Amino acid sequence: MKHNFISNKSSEELKKGLTFWGKPRSISVWQQVWIALLSFVAAWIIKVVGLTLRWESQGDEQLDAIYRSGRRAIFTFWHGGIFSATWYWRNRDIMVMTSQNIDGEFIARAIKLFGYDTARGSSSRGGMKALAKMAQSLKSGKDVAFTVDGPRGPRFVAKIGPVLLARRTGAGIFCFHVSLQRKFELKNWDRTQLPLPFSRALILKAPPIYVSKKADRSEIKQKYQEMQSILDKLQQSAENHWKKLS
Repeated sequence: MKHNFISNKSSEELKKGLTFWGKPRSISVWQQVWIALLSFVAAWIIKVVGLTLRWESQGDEQLDAIYRSGRRAIFTFWHGGIFSATWYWRNRDIMVMTSQNIDGEFIARAIKLFGYDTARGSSSRGGMKALAKMAQSLKSGKDVAFTVDGPRGPRFVAKIGPVLLARRTGAGIFCFHVSLQRKFELKNWDRTQLPLPFSRALILKAPPIYVSKKADRSEIKQKYQEMQSILDKLQQSAENHWKKLS
């Protein structure tokens, strides 16, 4: 797969997409009731299944390195791993960017039950407003997170948001990947992975990426490509891990 999110877009197109401060789409009262109910059920399922997972973690020192440097972390991972990641990183007061559509509303309500905060926006709608809110969160000493190929894909193609936020704040981009030995995949755009009860779960954590506050377009592109490459390698390493055990 070619990862050309930057090279195929002009500076003006990037600027336009990231500075669109559009208002959230309206949600009817009936939709709000259903979203509230479904988000509660989803959170309950995450907790019940999450309590049974058997975790293996590699690279714990990478997040510690960010904190030792006096900085905060920009958690960055693929949208398909949101179920397991929500459970693993719970109750850390992390701010997550979620879209302004109905799916984003559902995710926002569900993850708030696990101690997350949210910034509403995406690469196509309200992105810069959400980035500004996340920058304030980082400055106040709290971490933030991106499902970096969301909200609608393409799957496994990263958006540029974490790099721009790292340039603005000096925070470290912290890429990780969660892989499940036993899972069920939804037939949606991101192939959301739902762990089966008592599955083994592997989380791989990469060294941080830092972006200079004076970074020009060339450096931003290089850091974006580095982030994409790291996420690809984490995913491949995790999948190879289970193949070796099978």
